[in-house]
Amino acid sequence: MRYSGITSDEVIEMIRDHEFQKFEIEFLKKEKAEIVRNFKMVEALYHEAVTLGVIPLKNPLDGIEVDLRIAKVINSVSTIA
Repeated sequence: MRYSGITSDEVIEMIRDHEFQKFEIEFLKKEKAEIVRNFKMVEALYHEAVTLGVIPLKNPLDGIEVDLRIAKVINSVSTIA
């Protein structure tokens, strides 16, 4: 069945998306941010990265050429809405 160019499957998907968005908004309203816990987790992750030798970087610009090429390609693609 089609409704103004939209299939019934697409309508069902839009309803599911909307219901999920409502659920997500309600969940986030109930969930309290625990700033101290979040900072402790970030600090622990930082210390783990230092221990593993991932940071600090020996050469921060290492691999920048690849990043620039990727950014150039991404930015050259027109946005499709």
